[in-house]
Amino acid sequence: MKPVEWAIHHEIEFAVFDVERLQTALDYAKSLGIKAKIHLEVETGMRRTGFTHYQIPALCSFLKQHAAHITFQGLFTHLAGAESLANHFRVSNQIINFQLSLEMFAKENLHPVYFHTACSAALINYPNAPGNMLRIGILQYGFWPNQESHIRFCGETDNTPDILKRVIRWTTRVMTVKEVKKGSFIGYGTSYLSHKNMKLAVIPIGYSHGYSRNLSNVGSVLINGKVAQVVGTVNMNSISVDITQAGPVKKGDEVVLIGRQNGKAISVNSFGEQSHQLNYELLTRLPSKIPRIVNP
Repeated sequence: MKPVEWAIHHEIEFAVFDVERLQTALDYAKSLGIKAKIHLEVETGMRRTGFTHYQIPALCSFLKQHAAHITFQGLFTHLAGAESLANHFRVSNQIINFQLSLEMFAKENLHPVYFHTACSAALINYPNAPGNMLRIGILQYGFWPNQESHIRFCGETDNTPDILKRVIRWTTRVMTVKEVKKGSFIGYGTSYLSHKNMKLAVIPIGYSHGYSRNLSNVGSVLINGKVAQVVGTVNMNSISVDITQAGPVKKGDEVVLIGRQNGKAISVNSFGEQSHQLNYELLTRLPSKIPRIVNP
């Protein structure tokens, strides 16, 4: 089944952002004998996808003509950067434009079941944005859209509280342990020269697993509740870390890449800043081949 056909067959609501997809929804709804529950996207200033104000009269006619096959389940837009105060003027205009879109449909006696504008950042920074539904993404994983959103919501103090609960802890195990002498290059190339006799742990995680190469000689992990620095270049499927001060470490010991261990923590924020990635970018780069274990 094609995606739109599958959604209609299973009575799943889905987004429609152009005329072609709208017609496709109608065709499958007719052939399946099941009403398509659609959420229409309107273009309010993001300039990416969605129907313009000029197209709304035609949309109203379409919805009325095909009411037997199409349910006007929702109307929505996407805000262009609600996480940053620098975008306030643009986002505010989008909210105004969305309200105008709602009014245009209402004049034709067309009222969506749901109308929504707010993603996670808009919920925090624009709590009065129009909508009777929210599209929460990164917040449901326990992460702020960015540091600015955290400060705007909680206030800026020396000890700004973090009221969100993380739902991710990324761990692995030590693959092997070895010793290197002072003056030795570690890993590929000459990016790291040991300045002392060192003890290393090799960790089976690399850039193919979403552990950015930018973390070469910069990143850190937790072993035995101690911070262990990445030394040398991040490889495709392994890294080396300095465990000289981490106490006794052996093959199979737990390594925390993101999360807590014995009172210490490595946050996604700090991890992302070190690798020059957004929270979103980092989290979505963790490949599906990494096993996910859901704890109750």
